[in-house]
Amino acid sequence: MATIKIKQVKSKIGYPLDQKRTLQCLGLRKISQVVEVEDSPSVRGMIRKVHHLVTVVE
Repeated sequence: MATIKIKQVKSKIGYPLDQKRTLQCLGLRKISQVVEVEDSPSVRGMIRKVHHLVTVVE
């Protein structure tokens, strides 16, 4: 399958617990950390949920 790279660009401090857990499920812990995950509908949904905290790196 195809993969996408996700970069955390903003801190999770002050955001709801479900958004913090979504970042954790994506494998993101620190600002500027980049992870490569498989491109699937569930991952796209997680990215959409925390779109204000992450960016998709090409």
